[in-house]
Amino acid sequence: MSKSESSPPIAMVSGSSGGIGEAICRQLIDQAYRVVGAARSEDRLQRLAAELGDGFYPLLLDVTDSASVAGVPQALPQGFRDVEVLVNNAGHDIGGRRLFDEGSAEQWTDIIETNVQGTIRLTRALIDGMLARGSGHIVNMGSITGIKPYATMAAYVSSKYAVHGFSETLRLDYAGRGIRVTEIMPGLVRTGFAQQRLGDAQQAQEFYDSAEQCLLPEDVARTVLYALRQPKHVEIAQLVVLPVR
Repeated sequence: MSKSESSPPIAMVSGSSGGIGEAICRQLIDQAYRVVGAARSEDRLQRLAAELGDGFYPLLLDVTDSASVAGVPQALPQGFRDVEVLVNNAGHDIGGRRLFDEGSAEQWTDIIETNVQGTIRLTRALIDGMLARGSGHIVNMGSITGIKPYATMAAYVSSKYAVHGFSETLRLDYAGRGIRVTEIMPGLVRTGFAQQRLGDAQQAQEFYDSAEQCLLPEDVARTVLYALRQPKHVEIAQLVVLPVR
């Protein structure tokens, strides 16, 4: 707990306006966390805030904006500042599922900018507070593609390999200092991600329907809670979560 045994823990979730991020926010609120939901969509954040109540604080944030991310600790209201849990969930694969030469360098590096540099920025902004309190839990949303590459996903796979390496190294850097690091590595999850990637709702629907089975956002959110619920001496380093075939 951030201040006392009676204080609810505070979590920040990036990419919280839909899909996995929204599901994580909902389940954390159900477990009496105070939650900062960070995302770029103000309308979605406000709708979520109206539904989840005073325990949820909507934070308009683009993780590719270095100045805004650096100012996050000061931007939070007093009751949400001592972030105990950071869930780095923001990410995209816009323009993905194509051969590398079929996309531009700018498209591919934009994926890296959000998925990798955004994760690094937000972690850096909040880790000083965790170190000062001697307690914290960083949960990075990786992917099965971070340990198993797939064709037509060069930039996205590269980004998730980087998240994997970042998570592993953070764990080594802060061993014995009260900060736990967990990497969640899901397989295929039925969200709005495919529509964002492909730019077409029908294609996205057909993509998910072609799979034998998909995870749901709520499935992934439960794995986050599982890692958070462990005793302080237990660190769930990695959770690979796959749909049953």
